[in-house]
Amino acid sequence: MAEQTVERRPGNGATGSSSEETVTLPLSTPPTNHGHTNASWTLVVFVLVGFTMSGLALVFSTPWVFWAGMGVIVLGVIVGKVLQILGHGQGGAATLAKQAGQSAH
Repeated sequence: MAEQTVERRPGNGATGSSSEETVTLPLSTPPTNHGHTNASWTLVVFVLVGFTMSGLALVFSTPWVFWAGMGVIVLGVIVGKVLQILGHGQGGAATLAKQAGQSAH
């Protein structure tokens, strides 16, 4: 695919600036799911649960619950990354197959 560029030459802008700017457009269309993938939502749920646990632990002065919440957050990051590697993240095989199935309806 050829590179697509847009050039703004002096005097073209409404401001009348004399600078020249070249903008390079992306070579492909970005994904249309806006990050709504199984990997991202799993990560979000784990982080929210861990954050809530840790926050409540601070209020009720229970250090072990605080560290358990931190562990849930770390576990969520690991699970999210594993799901991304398995193809459930942005641009992954499972996500693309799910999108193809939804667009057929």
